[in-house]
Amino acid sequence: MKRLTFGALLALGLAMPAWAQSFPSKPIALIVPFAAGGPSDVIARLVGDHMGRTLGQQILVENVAGAGGTAGARRLASAEPDGHTLLIHHLALAAAPALYGNLTYDTRTAFAPVGLINTGPMVLAGKLALPPVDAKAFFPYAKLQAEKLTIAHAGIGSNAHLCAVLLGQALGVKFAQVAYRGTGPAMNDLVSGQVDLLCDQSTTAVPQVQGDKIRAYAVTSTERLDVLPNTPTARESGTDLEMTIWHGLYAPKGTPAPVLDKLNGALRAALKDPTVLERFKSAGTRTFPESDWTREAHAKRFNAEIAKWAASLQAAGVTPQNVN
Repeated sequence: MKRLTFGALLALGLAMPAWAQSFPSKPIALIVPFAAGGPSDVIARLVGDHMGRTLGQQILVENVAGAGGTAGARRLASAEPDGHTLLIHHLALAAAPALYGNLTYDTRTAFAPVGLINTGPMVLAGKLALPPVDAKAFFPYAKLQAEKLTIAHAGIGSNAHLCAVLLGQALGVKFAQVAYRGTGPAMNDLVSGQVDLLCDQSTTAVPQVQGDKIRAYAVTSTERLDVLPNTPTARESGTDLEMTIWHGLYAPKGTPAPVLDKLNGALRAALKDPTVLERFKSAGTRTFPESDWTREAHAKRFNAEIAKWAASLQAAGVTPQNVN
């Protein structure tokens, strides 16, 4: 009996690589936990298209917006762990446990990190009708007029929301927050003047700034962006606001390692493509160093960010609430 058991296990071990070689056997669903047109959606379609060509199967973007990105994460947590359902998410996935007290999944264990994608700053922007025309005038104005200013975000836990929290903390004020199902619709309302402010990822903010549709006041990086050379950092302007965002690719817990490795390889190929790199550069974002492209490096960063945001949000006085 022991010989049969060992033989069966050995056969399964030998069969696994062969099964992985046939992966993917059907189109892959790539969940974006925010509305179409937002930064996560833009990155997902760019990287997903390239990965699909490498893997020989179409990657279909599925926008599952709502609840600050937790609806999309919940969808992945309950998916079959065969590599045919993936999730692209940013640091809000790591911040979720500190923001929501009734998540239906354990953020630390429900997902299998596939690889890091890109990193970059947020851009603090305002509608063109606001009186301040630069950062020097904006921050004093915002501190005095905070209760009258509306700041948009993509829901509790989104990058835009986290940035709004840090901005309010840095200035010692509370803004009137307006939640949307994604930064795409939030940006539309900023352009049309329906809201006053939005802290958005450079991926989608830069084109609007360059098109003179909104005004950039500051970036949240330690250095200015090459694509926005005249926009200072928040620290340059005397405001203690620093925030770097990043995207990662995830599969459900239990996805076989050979499949995860194959997905990681396809992601690496996308991140080396000159067209992808140029698109990243033009939007003020970039890839991580190649030494950080491993699944292990992604898992390490993810766990560190969970601890970091738990401490940061607690310090900001944010208490967990129930997700809808």
